[in-house]
Amino acid sequence: MTGASSPRVRIVVVDDHLVVRAGFAELLATQPDFEVVGTAVDGAQAVRACRDLGPDVVLMDVRMPGMDGIEATRRLAAGPGEGPRVLILTTFDLDEYVYDALRAGASGFLLKDVTAERLFDAVRVIAAGEALLAPGVTRRLIGEFARLRTGPSPEAAAALAALTPRETQVLRLIAEGLSNLEIAARLTVTEETVKTHVSRVLGKLGLRDRTQAVVAAYETGLVVPGARGTL
Repeated sequence: MTGASSPRVRIVVVDDHLVVRAGFAELLATQPDFEVVGTAVDGAQAVRACRDLGPDVVLMDVRMPGMDGIEATRRLAAGPGEGPRVLILTTFDLDEYVYDALRAGASGFLLKDVTAERLFDAVRVIAAGEALLAPGVTRRLIGEFARLRTGPSPEAAAALAALTPRETQVLRLIAEGLSNLEIAARLTVTEETVKTHVSRVLGKLGLRDRTQAVVAAYETGLVVPGARGTL
């Protein structure tokens, strides 16, 4: 989405509160590799803005009047092309809406009281195509709400069965929050080999990124929340 002549990360900020929206936009604009190309006050406006402006990353509030952030994220993820990466902004770290947003296609989430440096790092991680899973609270969140879900659908179970034993092993380690480098060390293989396995896992399961892989691992029962000390 960002061309060779414009390497900066293009960002849209979505929040129904003017102070929050303007504050994030001004903060992000201080970074030389960021360009805030637009803002939106609700989900519907966010979807339109993203279609018109083609951002790389969207900072998306969850609770907004009209179309909320979850539905907006779902529409952006289902749109033509790869679409922007969505970074959810929330007030509470165990907000039930965050789990639904991750399932809808978001690549991660941050608390609204995040430090400036953490925000900048998160945007860069998301823009690079990675999932924001580093904070332990993210895995606890996914585990907690996955535990409340019903069993896996027949389609999900069939997709999981299509994975090879090594791909299944890699998916488990992704769900533990390990990076490619950490997985490579655990399995005694190269990082490139791990990247290949991750790509095949995402392809076979029809997933967008590592965040979706973590959600799928819990929802299919491949990883049990709280087991083996992973959460």
